[in-house]
Order: sequence, then C-alpha cells, then structure tokens
Amino acid sequence: MTTDQPVSPWNIANVVTVARIFLVPVFAVFTVLSGMEHSGWRVAACLLFVFISATDFVDGWLARSRGLVTDFGKLADPIADKAMIGTALVLLSYYGALPWWVTVVILVRELGITVWRMAVVRRTVIAADRGGKLKTVLQITAVSWYLFPWPEPLAAVGPWLMGAALVLTVLTGMDYLWKAFKLRKSEPNRTS
Repeated sequence: MTTDQPVSPWNIANVVTVARIFLVPVFAVFTVLSGMEHSGWRVAACLLFVFISATDFVDGWLARSRGLVTDFGKLADPIADKAMIGTALVLLSYYGALPWWVTVVILVRELGITVWRMAVVRRTVIAADRGGKLKTVLQITAVSWYLFPWPEPLAAVGPWLMGAALVLTVLTGMDYLWKAFKLRKSEPNRTS
C-alpha cells in the first residue's frame, strides 16, 4: 500500500543521523585524552569513530528500506559525515599525525560542497552519488587507520589510504562543481 503523504522528518533514520552528530564531541574527547600517544584511548577513539561511521550506513538503509527518505535526512546525513570527518582530521593534524595541508584541502572541499548543497536546496536536493559514497568510505578507512595504534610496518599504510582518499575527495568535488554548473546552465534565464 503506497501513500502520497509526506514523510515526517522525525523518523528513526533521522534520529540515528542526529545521534551521530551528538556522538562526534564524545569521539573528540576520546581523541584528546589519547593525545595520539595513549594506546587505550586511541583504540577507544578508533572504535567510536568506526561505530559512528557504521551508523551512517544504518540510517541510510533505514531511510531507503522503510521509505523514510526526507530532504532533512539528505542534508543532515552529509553534515554528520562532515562533522565526524572534519573533527577527526583537525585532531589528527593538531597532534602531528597528518599534515595540515591534507586537512585543509579535504575540509575546503567538504564545506564548499555542503554550502553549495544548502544554496540549491530550494530548487533541488542532490543526494550523494557512488563517487561521494566511495570517497566517504575511503576517508573513514584512512582516519580509522591513523587513529588505531598500529605497529610501525602497518602504520605506514595510513598515508597511502589517506592519499587515495584525498585524490577521490578532490575528483568528486570537481564532479559536484560540474553538476552545479550544468544545473545553473539548465535554469531558465532570469531578467531583472
């Protein structure tokens, strides 16, 4: 039985998304307590980061499988991702585990695309595509790798993962800009 009634933004999928946002400061506290030196706190920060990341897939699955997709969810979900990834990158750079330029490039792309999405929300909502989702998975994998206290031979994998995430972040950012250009070009001309 289908219905044309709008889906309430107050649904289980969006509650999970909002809970992710509220868990980000807890993750930040764990990371600060670790100082990227205390193994126990690093493991705790890594596990919480992975948990928050996993709930990203849960809220998306809930929204799609139960017909709970909303414009709020399409906007809040990427914001939750940006808050989580952004906090992790800033802390990794602050503690010297990751070069600041990597954090700046990723954050400029992430914040720029988020601002653009909010600017066009009245006309259309552009959900994340496969490239954007793969980019998020790579970022999560790379950050998780940096957070976990791997012994030295395995720790060297982190920069390679982050390099791949960085390249995909830039490429998907360029793809979104191209979509924005095409969207803008397809709009009817407005005269003053």
